[in-house]
Amino acid sequence: MELKGKRLLILGGARLSCEIINHAKAMGVVTAVTDYYPLEKCPAKQLADEAYYEDTSNVDCMAEFIKEQKFDGVLTGFTDSVLPYYAEMCEKAGLPAYGTKEQFDIFIDKQKYKKLMREFDIPTIPDYKIDLHEFEKTTADIVYPVIVKPAESSGARGITVCYSKEELKMAIAIASSTSEDQEVLVERYIDNPEATIFWLFVDGQYYLMMIGNRHVKHNQEGVIPLPVGYTYPASVQPRFLSETAPKMEKMFRSVGIKNGMMFMQSKIVDGECWVYDIGYRLTGSLEYINLKEMCGYDPLDMLIRFALTGDMGEPDIVKKADPYFSGKYTYNVSLLCKPGKIAKITGLDEIEKLPGVISVVVAHPEGDEITPKMKGLLAQITIRVLGKADSIETMKAEMLEIQRLAHVISDTGEEMILPGMEDLDYKGTIYEQ
Repeated sequence: MELKGKRLLILGGARLSCEIINHAKAMGVVTAVTDYYPLEKCPAKQLADEAYYEDTSNVDCMAEFIKEQKFDGVLTGFTDSVLPYYAEMCEKAGLPAYGTKEQFDIFIDKQKYKKLMREFDIPTIPDYKIDLHEFEKTTADIVYPVIVKPAESSGARGITVCYSKEELKMAIAIASSTSEDQEVLVERYIDNPEATIFWLFVDGQYYLMMIGNRHVKHNQEGVIPLPVGYTYPASVQPRFLSETAPKMEKMFRSVGIKNGMMFMQSKIVDGECWVYDIGYRLTGSLEYINLKEMCGYDPLDMLIRFALTGDMGEPDIVKKADPYFSGKYTYNVSLLCKPGKIAKITGLDEIEKLPGVISVVVAHPEGDEITPKMKGLLAQITIRVLGKADSIETMKAEMLEIQRLAHVISDTGEEMILPGMEDLDYKGTIYEQ
């Protein structure tokens, strides 16, 4: 409780920020949230001890505000676009930031970090250079399908899979309207199994926390497949640790990374992780809940501590960081819902009683609406269930039981949960001892 009474400012009032608030309050910290949205649209503001309406992109005003309100630390969680502002305001206010503006500028821009990865021979998805002024010429040799993304965006916004030149034109328009600088990335579309890599950085030392199979599913027409679950550890982990991890550590050192955490989403191609997305921040997949249970450390708590003290606060992290979990397994069931207004959620009490369940986190409670605009975005994830198991078979069975027990009913009486873990093929994805 040495942090009791310290004041933490959280940038952004979305529901996921409630995770930061709950953890900070458990540490005795006074919490405040700011963004320009009204209280009724900000679940985190409603939960925090204090609510403000400052524009987080106005760095000079934010620095003065931080000093005036005597905040001891600042943290932002789950949105890439806020990260450079966070670093700048912390520097101006004399408070710790786990990364610099220059580092965030690289790792929120897909074109920049892919260029950096190639310098260190780290596998990444091949992409095409397209000049909109010479569209016909620069797209003549493209082999479809391709996936079009904003260079700067997160949460699966502005992403389209294209099967023709006509679709490509429309997708570029969509992606450029979503990107702050209107830059667009066009990549080869690889419909392979996926893995997510999680790194922890402590005082310039780099620890692989875990690699998880990211199980995505084609359960909606016209949008990219979204994750319905994660299983840890992944079968690619031994090869990754021996071949790719050393290259990534050299890359981290080249840009001076010292503290924080990072996730990397990848496609598995011939047993290698081909990285296609990076976040130098917390993730909505809530893997810190799994890690706390399996390894005894919590990256979210560490980031809160760093914000308030400049110290990540885990002296035994060398002993605790074990991506193999002493031979055990852990999972995340992500329940996606189709558009509709949520009238009733049932089955959660029964799910919480299952032997392996660690935590049930509701992203959209009763009364919330999954809007048509959310279709194809991670915002469709309505409930996450985190758990553990002693064997692969036990893990599979419990994940299926969660899918069976959970029900999200709309105001028209329809089941909103989309097909998920029921018929997924785990073969060759989960690491076996």
